[in-house]
Amino acid sequence: MTDEAWTAEDYLRRLRAGDPDAAQGLVERLYPLVIRIVRGHLPTRLSEEDVAQEVFLKLFARLDRYQARCGVPFEHWVARLTLRTCQDLLRAERRRPELRWSDLSEDQRGWVEFLLSEKAQAPEAPDLAAAEVVERLLGQLTPADRYVIRLLDLEQKSVLEASRLTGWSRTGVKVRAFRARRRLRKLAEALREP
Repeated sequence: MTDEAWTAEDYLRRLRAGDPDAAQGLVERLYPLVIRIVRGHLPTRLSEEDVAQEVFLKLFARLDRYQARCGVPFEHWVARLTLRTCQDLLRAERRRPELRWSDLSEDQRGWVEFLLSEKAQAPEAPDLAAAEVVERLLGQLTPADRYVIRLLDLEQKSVLEASRLTGWSRTGVKVRAFRARRRLRKLAEALREP
């Protein structure tokens, strides 16, 4: 079977026939899709590999529930399963917020202070500390808010490009970005308060 000609149905048929290599082949083929979704929806403090493993455990446990539908690839089912797993983990995290001022390093605290102030001069702390604190704050936003912030502020996409990528209207992108930035600022302010 060549790389270009693989189909999930072939692997599923072989898997149901008891071929042990089919499970490994299916994981290898689906791993890039799963890890891309996991990276796009979860904060960095969660281990991507652990989440991907959980997705594959659920996939094999629920494989008997999969019903092939005409025109809908197996990968869509896997993507939905991955997204639901990420959403479940995010909900569990929100029940127990972990980010506190005392959790931050001195360099990270300096960056939070800089982000909340009107100073033009960034702290002398390494850029890595800034990236870490931004990721930690972004991790507390909803996936949609995190996505719009990443597109507009971190990847420097235009509103039009973000609209095309998300399927939202340009006005919808602007409104969501405004609200997401406001939530991000409130999270940073709440973090600073004792």
